[in-house]
Amino acid sequence: MVRTGANDPSATLAVHCGNGLMPGFVPCPSARLSRYNAAPEHGADMRRRKFISLLGGAAAAWPLAARAQQPTMPVIGLLDAGSARNRSHALAAFRSGLASADYVEGRNVSLQVRYSDGEFDRLPELARDLVRNHVALIAAFGNAAALAAKGATPTIPIVFASSADPVAVGLVSSLTSPGWNVTGVSILNQELEGIRLERLVEVVPQATTIGVLINPASLTIDPKLRALQTAAQILDRRLQQFHARSQQDFEAVFATAEQQGLGAMVVVSDTVFSNESADLGRAAADHKVPSMGPYSPFTRAGGLMSYGSDLGEAYRAVGATAARVLRGEKPADISVQESTKVEFVINLKSAQALGLKIPQQLIAIANEIIE
Repeated sequence: MVRTGANDPSATLAVHCGNGLMPGFVPCPSARLSRYNAAPEHGADMRRRKFISLLGGAAAAWPLAARAQQPTMPVIGLLDAGSARNRSHALAAFRSGLASADYVEGRNVSLQVRYSDGEFDRLPELARDLVRNHVALIAAFGNAAALAAKGATPTIPIVFASSADPVAVGLVSSLTSPGWNVTGVSILNQELEGIRLERLVEVVPQATTIGVLINPASLTIDPKLRALQTAAQILDRRLQQFHARSQQDFEAVFATAEQQGLGAMVVVSDTVFSNESADLGRAAADHKVPSMGPYSPFTRAGGLMSYGSDLGEAYRAVGATAARVLRGEKPADISVQESTKVEFVINLKSAQALGLKIPQQLIAIANEIIE
């Protein structure tokens, strides 16, 4: 007897049907075994179809596998105490700084923006939300936002824009060696408070009492007030404080100043006043109070003058520093930059409405004149 291979169907048939493998063998007419009655070519064809099907599925999966191996696009979380309505210029400047290092939103980096709309107590939770979303980096605009971000994570890199001494407020250990996971840009402000008062007095020399608008909740109000007091003593002027903690207070402050017949107002630099500069400028113009603000949007919205850091340059520097971190540099090794470019803006239209004449020596040194 000839022994066939274990996988030969005819051997199975011979056993189950009691037939030998004789010439003229006819398979058993069993429905259960009918699959073996087909021609051998049919089984080969089925196997070919199955192989082609598997091959096609594998080919379809290859692009998915290739995409999975591509690097994930980094996500930057942006934390700002202001509102989207008034902070579009800051976001645009930050994007410009990223783009200068070839990081373009939607192409090789994405942004998650969180605004607290002037509600500073929301900043810690917004910072924690960014941490939960596993962002690669947090860009924090303002002292309060930067401190909230630092409190939310000891590991995720943080790049800030600070309007105060970042060492004094506890953001970094030193400007040259920031330490920890934090670095950023320091914006000139405190050093300019006295100059703002001096230039305002040049335009309104008859004003012996000058209003000073401050945010009493500011982390850095004390040294700024000391700088103003020193300048006021030199100029022989008396200062009268007005308080505003949020944008909702602006209208009442300038209405009160108008009712009192206040001769002039200087606005002290602060995150709230930076975020809502345009609203401040409109309030000053509506109530006809000659005012000096710390940021140019104040003047473009109707305020008389502004003298302060070029915020566009500062936010662009934050974007460029963020790009360095994305490329692998450690924040602790990146020195804090000092934004030294300042801009002096005069609104001649507002001066005319107030019945004031701007001295020629101030016009000569202005960076921008609004007519």
